Parts: sequence; C-alpha cells; structure tokens
Amino acid sequence: MCLAIPGLIESIYVQDNINMAKVNFGGVKRATCLAYVPHAKAGDYVLVHVGFALSVINEQEAQSTLQVLKDIGELDEI
Repeated sequence: MCLAIPGLIESIYVQDNINMAKVNFGGVKRATCLAYVPHAKAGDYVLVHVGFALSVINEQEAQSTLQVLKDIGELDEI
C-alpha cells in the first residue's frame, strides 16, 4: 500500500537546480523534492510520498492525518 505522509516545510533550498525542502514529520526531518508543488513555501504542510511532495494541504488536515497514523501505529516507521 502506498501512503503519503503529511509534514511541515521548515526550509527550502536548491540542489542540482531542483527546489528541495527540509520537511519535519513529527520530529523526523527529511529532504523532500518540491518539483510537483513549486508554489509551496516554508510553513506549509505537504503530503510526501517517497521523497516527493505531492500536494500542499492545510494544517487541520495534516494534524488529523498524523493523529490517525499515530493511532494505528504507522508513524513508528518514518
């Protein structure tokens, strides 16, 4: 099953001419490609799958999704 995880963009940078971000997933920080969401900015929540931000979502949706994932034990694998 494929699952996109919500995370908070902390900072944006360019690497090899590609917009990238440092995204915080509840304390775990990962490099994430922003090629599919060029309008994303620091402070936005994004849905991330295999290192690519797929869409920008609002904070309420992000928090709700993170809580469900926590409740079913899926956040342990981030």
